[in-house]
Amino acid sequence: MVLAFQPLVAACYALPAFAQEVVPARDDVVESVSAQIAEAEKALGVVEGQVEERKNDDAALVDIKVKADELIRQLLKISVELRPRFNDVKARLAQLGEKPAEGEPEEAPAVTEERNRLNTTRLEINTLTGRAEDLSIRASNLSDTITDLRRQLFTERLFEHTEISGDVLDDAINVFSSELSDFNRTVSSWFSFIWKFKRVPLGTAVMLSLAMALVLLAAEYRLFGSLIRRDPAESNPSYMSRFSVAFWSTILPALALGAFLVASFFFLDTFNVLRPDIAPIAAALFGFAGLVFFVAMLARAVLAPKAPSWRLVRLSNKGARDLNFAVLSMAVVNGSDYVLGAVSETLSSPVVLTVMKSFISSVIVGLIVFIVSFLRPVLSDSGDPAERGRPWPKTIAISFRVIGIGLILLSAIGYVGLSRFLATQIVLTGAVVATMYIGILSGKAISAPNQFGETRVGRFLQRRFNLKPVGLDQAGIAAGLAIYVFALSIGIPLILISWGFQPRDLEIWLINIFTEINIGTIRISIFGILGGILLFSLGLVATRWLQKWLDGNVMARSQVDAGVRNSVKTGVGYLGTGIAGLIGISAAGIDLSSLALVAGALSLGIGFGLQNIVSNFVSGLILLVERPFKVGDWVATGTTEGFVRRISVRATEIETFQRQSIIVPNSELINAPVGNWTHRNKLGRIEIPVSVSYDSDPRQVMDLLMEIALAHPGLLRNPEPVVLFNGFGASSLDFELRGFIGDVLGALPIRNELRVTILERFRSKGILMPYPHQEVHLHLDEKDRRLFSGRTDARKPGPRTDLRDPPDDDKILP
Repeated sequence: MVLAFQPLVAACYALPAFAQEVVPARDDVVESVSAQIAEAEKALGVVEGQVEERKNDDAALVDIKVKADELIRQLLKISVELRPRFNDVKARLAQLGEKPAEGEPEEAPAVTEERNRLNTTRLEINTLTGRAEDLSIRASNLSDTITDLRRQLFTERLFEHTEISGDVLDDAINVFSSELSDFNRTVSSWFSFIWKFKRVPLGTAVMLSLAMALVLLAAEYRLFGSLIRRDPAESNPSYMSRFSVAFWSTILPALALGAFLVASFFFLDTFNVLRPDIAPIAAALFGFAGLVFFVAMLARAVLAPKAPSWRLVRLSNKGARDLNFAVLSMAVVNGSDYVLGAVSETLSSPVVLTVMKSFISSVIVGLIVFIVSFLRPVLSDSGDPAERGRPWPKTIAISFRVIGIGLILLSAIGYVGLSRFLATQIVLTGAVVATMYIGILSGKAISAPNQFGETRVGRFLQRRFNLKPVGLDQAGIAAGLAIYVFALSIGIPLILISWGFQPRDLEIWLINIFTEINIGTIRISIFGILGGILLFSLGLVATRWLQKWLDGNVMARSQVDAGVRNSVKTGVGYLGTGIAGLIGISAAGIDLSSLALVAGALSLGIGFGLQNIVSNFVSGLILLVERPFKVGDWVATGTTEGFVRRISVRATEIETFQRQSIIVPNSELINAPVGNWTHRNKLGRIEIPVSVSYDSDPRQVMDLLMEIALAHPGLLRNPEPVVLFNGFGASSLDFELRGFIGDVLGALPIRNELRVTILERFRSKGILMPYPHQEVHLHLDEKDRRLFSGRTDARKPGPRTDLRDPPDDDKILP
């Protein structure tokens, strides 16, 4: 923060000789920053010691990394806070100038003293800034070290090799007996203690958990019962219904059970019912129950062993039952391994027992996958699920056998950790990915055209809000996107946790995504962007209200001219929108200086001959904002007429009726008149000129044209068609039929039908449509008349010529 200038004194660091005579108090800003740096240095030392002590604890390393990152942010903040103070000192030194040289008049002692204090303060600020940067680099290196330690720890655990032999198995069996005794003794002592001293807290926790379960159960079936319930009367459900029911019948009950288990553990822990040696085992049991329930619901939703019509995959009934049993067995085996592992870790059992438990579970999962490859679950060629199925396709069967044998071999050669990890991914990651895929397909089906209205939710929204087909279709698109986000936001964290990430990692990433995204030197905050959008929207609302108030109250009562009112209203709108945009941009955390750089670059470009490009660019922005025409409109410019196909920031593409694409620069559309036949609506008028002979009755003609217009279904009744007697032509009486149509794009066939109908009706009524003709009168003398008629003087020699005979091909009549 920038502080006002205060008298400064020398610090306790190495001072210039001319400033060592007096040792005054330190600057307040320097004193505060120095204390902050000392505290940060002390905290960094503590964090470095914690890393050394907890380098084998992944969860602890996550928390330590958070502390290191927080120290980095604090040190960067300290450097930023020192900068304004340094600028103040530098500016003051520039005002004082350099020390007088030898031979020049001496300056006042107060000025010399002040310059010495400022130099000392600048030296201290530089020193503190260097210390802060050094500590920041040290903290960054520590953070990177923690990341490397976690990666190395994960790799070591994953690829740790253990010798598998008969001796190891004997040791594990002996240790297992001891562990079983310890487990029985621990659970018995805990139960005795609870029954004697914690019965009331236990009962309270159980009652609250049951109440939570009842509330969740009632809410699930009350609010979402229609989404998770299969209709037994529906023998052939639609594609959308099958995927929608499968997704929600998996997700909603699993979330409800998960919430119940978390709440139960919270209540038991809050009322001190769980001892430290029992809490990890209880958490593992709750996790086991949640995993098995989730996999069971997913298998039931996808395989539908008892409802073939709702099955998502083409399997026979027996194949669906066998796969359902296999998947559930793998979930039970894998979950049991983690429960037994938690028991061994709580009771501090030898590592050999944990290794053998993981070995047995991995081998069993591998055997199940290997056996599944020999099943015949694929639907028969007849399509009847009750018939015996066909074997797997060769590629799938070989893949299952390779996976099963791979798990068994990895366990046999001693890579039990890797085998256990892969077995877990087959069960947990496979289930999560399958659920996400079903959710995506469900969202895709719901957002398909004219599909959302077929769902129960769509029909409810249509009745409740009286939605039109277009609005209902848009609601389907929004519902599909919401399902995408829901499926991904649940599935991706579960997959990352199963891959070894800690929940604290996900929490940090989520906070960073919403609070700080670094793109080079630019920092973007989603919360800041949302706040900027909110402020911009409020600014627009306030601008519209101010426009309406000025126009309807102030200027209307003052009887201001309509043109002035419109100008003021438009100016206020542009001004308010600009201010709202600046406020929104600032609130979003976007540095306005970057906009100044863009404006400077544009100015430079304009100066180098980019006027036309900039003009087209700005014109394109105006077209996109004002929207005088949009894609699909029928427009007519000075030389072009056709449909708008694309509007970009430089040019607009217009397709003519001959299917020729004309690229028109945007500046021409801004600076020249443009006709838009479909600007506000598609209503248009057509005119059909009609000419009849002078012998026709004009009233009969007008009545007949009106009758034809009213009988045509393409012409609107409101506005009503009209027939006009336009005038007297050279050889005809001229009329015009005018009528309005609902879609001007369909005017050509309507005109064609009307012309054909008019011609047919006029012929049936004996009304003639004359064609232009002229009478030519020749004025000839007697000699030319006689010559033209073929009569010549017989007394004169020469052949007799008759002009009435057919002329020769090469003779031209005079």
